[in-house]
Amino acid sequence: MKTQTKKTQDKLTPKDAHVILVEGNKRFVQNLKAQRNLQDQVLETSTGQFPFAVILSCIDSRVPAELVFDQGIGDVFSVRIAGNIINEDILGSMEYACKVAGSKIVVVMGHTKCGAVTSACKHVELGNITALLSKIKPAVAMIEAKNDEMNDKAIEEVSELNVKFSIDEIRKKSPILSKMENDDEIEIVGAMYDVSNGEVRFF
Repeated sequence: MKTQTKKTQDKLTPKDAHVILVEGNKRFVQNLKAQRNLQDQVLETSTGQFPFAVILSCIDSRVPAELVFDQGIGDVFSVRIAGNIINEDILGSMEYACKVAGSKIVVVMGHTKCGAVTSACKHVELGNITALLSKIKPAVAMIEAKNDEMNDKAIEEVSELNVKFSIDEIRKKSPILSKMENDDEIEIVGAMYDVSNGEVRFF
């Protein structure tokens, strides 16, 4: 598997980028790996980087984006924060990835059994965690209104809705990314990673 170059990145469409991620996750689930020489990739990317995707995921140690999509050095921008929430710095990072560095797809990936989402559902308050969890609260409130109790199923519904809300935030708060999506320069898509089997399901 070759390292992304300006030439290969330019040729990719957002649909191509999506397919690369889907195929990479299939390899991961089957415990197969594309053949890569990581040392060669270090050298090849030392003079520049041309990632085809930017992936916002949770800090959860079970969900390393490069591994679950079987990607190498220089292939993806990985943005990680508890609960895969959106803030100004993350939007700026995504705008850089797409507008400046040429990435073709923005993936917001939540996951099952998310500690941040579970904590938000349990209304945990602790130091700076409180402010972070407040960004998940809109999804919690919507699911709470439909359920008598916040059981495991309801918590997973919050995780999925939280991804959708994060995508809404990107479109609403980043005119740059919203325009790029409308012009078919990028795709903005949600996904859920299942920690029990390694599968990524795109919405």
